[in-house]
Amino acid sequence: MKETIWVLNGPNLNLLGEREPEIYGRETLIDVENSLREHAERLGVNVVFFQKNGEGELVTLIHEARISSQGILINPGAYSHYSLAIYDALKAVAIPKVEVHISQVIQREDYRKNLLTAGACNGLIAGFGTLGYNLGLSALVQLIRGGK
Repeated sequence: MKETIWVLNGPNLNLLGEREPEIYGRETLIDVENSLREHAERLGVNVVFFQKNGEGELVTLIHEARISSQGILINPGAYSHYSLAIYDALKAVAIPKVEVHISQVIQREDYRKNLLTAGACNGLIAGFGTLGYNLGLSALVQLIRGGK
């Protein structure tokens, strides 16, 4: 049976392709999902996508993921910098988790350099554009299947 990975996208990621394309590129979230579906097929896993702008909605999805998936690939967007609620939810869930950011957040504004939620994940991928989702999925599948 194929493993199922939940892909959680936070606030404003529904505006990919039109919001600050000089930072986030011109690909839309649908483009990202289509690419990730193809990559998931090659890896032999299922992916289920969510995009929520609300912090509480993301917390609820993280809780539900522990029952309905074997791993979480998350781009919490701006919540990554300060959401103790999302951090706590990620810490509480025992399945593997990888955080992804499209931009290289460490090279951006000082307030973006603090990645609170990444500390609750097994790994972090940032700065590779939307390719980071595929890289994150590959890493997550390896974690789920017993790799280090």
